[in-house]
Amino acid sequence: MEFVHQIVTTLLHWVQQLGEWGIMLGLMIEIIPSEIVLAYGGFLVSIQEITFVEAVIFGVIGGVIAQLFVYWIGRYGGRPVLERYGKYILIQPHHIAKSEEWFQKYGTGVIFTARFVPVVRHAISIPAGISKMNVWRFTLLTTLAVIPWTILFVYLGFVLGDKWEQIDDVAGKWVKPFILVALALLIVYVVIKYTYSKKKAGK
Repeated sequence: MEFVHQIVTTLLHWVQQLGEWGIMLGLMIEIIPSEIVLAYGGFLVSIQEITFVEAVIFGVIGGVIAQLFVYWIGRYGGRPVLERYGKYILIQPHHIAKSEEWFQKYGTGVIFTARFVPVVRHAISIPAGISKMNVWRFTLLTTLAVIPWTILFVYLGFVLGDKWEQIDDVAGKWVKPFILVALALLIVYVVIKYTYSKKKAGK
């Protein structure tokens, strides 16, 4: 664990040196969980190394590009590639299985809501890529989900300041409402989709 901690510390030092660009690149390569990178970005805001707006903008760009990367792997490499190499970008086989289950059950609209749900949010881009979902629709839904997530964790990192490493302890009570809202939106989406399909079938 000490070795892992050293790697994380080194990478975060690299993020600090690069500023907002470091946040973007840190999210793109996804060696460190996005929550940690964004919270650290909030810390950099608190010590005035970068501005809040810069942290959010570059955080959103990095987060979206990271998911596009997973999308393209799913589209051209398929599940076998991700099962073999997904661990290097924090994706485990059970993440893939759960995300595929959600995607098959709820369709493309789940790309937005799943971003706020543990387990599936990291891997929902995989079935989107495998099914060759329209890339522009995928990018739009992903961006809409990444924006509030980025703002939340940059803000929490800013508030925590030099205690930003406590993000896991603090984030829970903030993330829970996001999950509840996401699930509510998912229910609304499913109801609308079901109603539309019934009407279409009745024509």
